[in-house]
Amino acid sequence: MLEHTPLIIAHRGASGYVPEHTLAAYALAIFQGADYIEPDLVMTRDKVLIARHDNRLELSTNVAELPQFSARRDQRVVDGESVSGWFSEDFTLAEIRQLRAIERIPALRPANGRFDGQFSIPTFNEIIELVQALQQSGGRSIGIYPEIKHPAHFQQLDMAAEPVLIEVLQQYGYRDRDDPVWLQSFEPQSLRQLRQMTALRLVQLLAAKGVSADQLGHAAALDYAGMASVRGLHGIREYADAIGVDKRMIVRPDAAGNLSVAQASSLVADAHAVGLAVHAWTFRAENAFLPTTLQSSSDPAAPGDLAAELTLFRQLGVDGFFLDHADIAVTLWR
Repeated sequence: MLEHTPLIIAHRGASGYVPEHTLAAYALAIFQGADYIEPDLVMTRDKVLIARHDNRLELSTNVAELPQFSARRDQRVVDGESVSGWFSEDFTLAEIRQLRAIERIPALRPANGRFDGQFSIPTFNEIIELVQALQQSGGRSIGIYPEIKHPAHFQQLDMAAEPVLIEVLQQYGYRDRDDPVWLQSFEPQSLRQLRQMTALRLVQLLAAKGVSADQLGHAAALDYAGMASVRGLHGIREYADAIGVDKRMIVRPDAAGNLSVAQASSLVADAHAVGLAVHAWTFRAENAFLPTTLQSSSDPAAPGDLAAELTLFRQLGVDGFFLDHADIAVTLWR
């Protein structure tokens, strides 16, 4: 069944206000009224799920500043790309406990930098315990919308995250389709595996271009554009309940920076026609992420008119919104 009111999904927590994937960011998003919080999950060496957007820890932690870990810097291929950095799979949870979160995009969110070094890196268990505690005290349902990052990469390391994810969710009582959980991935093979393990709802993520990491090198694989076709959507419906799409796949600004319903693709209608909900990402308030006509000034870090963008996408029938600023959507729809 499709959602009849838009889900407000706090993208990495209240990441427009506090460094992403911290308990503080998740708690703030819940206090703002988000329906779901969205933790991205990677594996530690001792196979514990922790909340980071990437397995490269230097992007959002202070690991590069810590002399005890200077020798851990390495280079490897992740999702078909050669990258260097400090990788979560090389650290035990005890070592992760020594790290602190930092703001990922300080140039656009300088105010968040004041929190650098204050927050630890949470485990998935700790996130669920926070959600359930605030759910009980607040008297309302709070959902969890996790994504395993780099699932094929971790499987190649004999560190498959899917069974760990399901085990943790079951430990806290999340088993059934009606439970407030959506599991998402860009990689269809990971989702197909999850479908064999759980009745929880699944979301196939689609990027505006490219191909999923688990399909690299497969001649017959569909790229994201092919997956978004009517044929591709029918295939997704075999294992998933929704698509989570780059908002540019729904409507792109024109050359002058305008957005309008008339410019929209048929993707939302096509997905609904085969029984898939449509959740769109990512909506952010800063000018740098908004169409030109919704920007408030030439300052990329200044807030623009996110409410207008959200209103237009809601008119197009989008069922859920990933936002860094969930409070703005709450003001509009709750």
